[in-house]
Amino acid sequence: MTDQRLDQRAARPLAAFSQASLQDYLDCRRRFYLRYRLRLAWPALESEPVEEHERETELGQAFHRMVQQHVMGVPAGQLAAMAKGGDLAGWWQAYLDFVRPDLSGIRPQDGARFFPELSLSAPLAGMRLLAKYDLLVVQPGGQVTIYDWKTSRKLTERSRLAARMQTRVYRYVLAQAGASLNQGRAILPDQIRMIYWFAAFPNQAELFPYDAQQHAQDGLVLGDLIGEIQKLPETEFYLTADERRCRFCTYRSLCERGVKAGNLADDLDAEEGGEKDDSGEADLDFDQIAEIGF
Repeated sequence: MTDQRLDQRAARPLAAFSQASLQDYLDCRRRFYLRYRLRLAWPALESEPVEEHERETELGQAFHRMVQQHVMGVPAGQLAAMAKGGDLAGWWQAYLDFVRPDLSGIRPQDGARFFPELSLSAPLAGMRLLAKYDLLVVQPGGQVTIYDWKTSRKLTERSRLAARMQTRVYRYVLAQAGASLNQGRAILPDQIRMIYWFAAFPNQAELFPYDAQQHAQDGLVLGDLIGEIQKLPETEFYLTADERRCRFCTYRSLCERGVKAGNLADDLDAEEGGEKDDSGEADLDFDQIAEIGF
C-alpha cells in the first residue's frame, strides 16, 4: 500500500464502537483503520453493475422507512402506495403477512410497546458500545424481542448469523442499557431474544434466544476485542489475507488490491454474513444516543 497518500492524515480515536466497526476490524484490520481511525472517504465502487447496486440499496432503505412509519402508526394501506410493484411490493406484502396490518403478529400481549429505529449505548472496556435497532418490542413483563429486517438477495446461514458481531452486540447492549425501556427495571438476558427476518425469505426467520451465560461470554469477548483495538499499534492494522473481501471494499485501489468492483451477483457479504450493514451506525449522532452512565 502506498502510505504516502495518507501522510497528511492523523489517526483519531473512536468516539464509540458498534457492530459495524467491530465486524470491519475482524474482516480486515486495515479497512477498520482507514474507515474509523482516518475517516477516509475513498470513491471506489463497492460492486457492479452500479445501477443495480444503487437500486438495491435504495429499495432496502425504502423498506426500512416504510416499516418504521407503519410501526409508528401510519396505516398499512397508505404506505402500500409507496411500493409500486417489483421487489419492494413483494417485501411489503410479506412483511404485512408476518406482522399483520394491526401489528398483532408481533404483539404477544396487550400493553406491548414498540420502539422502532432506536439507538442505545453502554460502557464497555472504557469505551461506549452502541447499537441501532430496527425494532424492539417490549412486553409488560419485561420480555423484549429484537427484530432486524434484512433485504439481502441471499439467505444467510444460521451459523454465520450467530458468528456476526451484530448478534453479540445487539443482545449485549440491550441487557446492559435497556432499563429505560422497562420502567427503570433491568432487562435480564433470558428476557431477550433476537429475530432476523428476511424480506425475500419471509418463512425462514432466524430466532436467537439469550441467557446469562451468553451475556457474560459476550461481555468478555467484546471487551477483549475493544481492548485489543485500543492498544494496537498502527503497523498492526494490516490487510486481510482473504483477498476475496477486497472485491467489495471501497479501499481496494488504495490498498493496491485491484480496481474493478466485484459483481453484485457474487457479493461476498451476502454469502458470508448477510447483507451489508444498513443500520446507519456509522452516521449516528453520539450525543443523541440513550445510554447508561460510566
